Amino acid sequence: MRRWCRFPAPPTLASGGCGAYGEGVEERVGEGCLFCRIVSGEVPSSPVAATEHAYAFEDINPAAPVHVLVVPREHLDSADAIRPEHGDLVAELFTVAQSVARARQVAGSGYRLVLNVGEDALNSVPHLHLHVLGGRRMGWPPG
Repeated sequence: MRRWCRFPAPPTLASGGCGAYGEGVEERVGEGCLFCRIVSGEVPSSPVAATEHAYAFEDINPAAPVHVLVVPREHLDSADAIRPEHGDLVAELFTVAQSVARARQVAGSGYRLVLNVGEDALNSVPHLHLHVLGGRRMGWPPG
């Protein structure tokens, strides 16, 4: 059974933003899940992009000049919960991340995509999220 965060009717990336929040259309999951609450509009965020299945917003504690989080509207605890049936969703998350990088003008110079899983990786919100980081030279190895 798929679990969904409640979310407003999604705009398209082509429409230029996230628009006004509408009525939720799916069953609410994870009352305590911060990202479900952000997706639903219950907790404010600075929207960057949105699609039918993904929502991107500014990280409130940026680690780079560009630091945007891309989350699925479907609640998945982490990348460890991804199964073959999530293929289209994962592709959409990466497509949104690419659009964010282009819009923030870091696609040409380079950007980093990060998925953290578990406590040792410092994953602080148990909802799958993809970090889009750019705007400065990154170090290696990360962490």
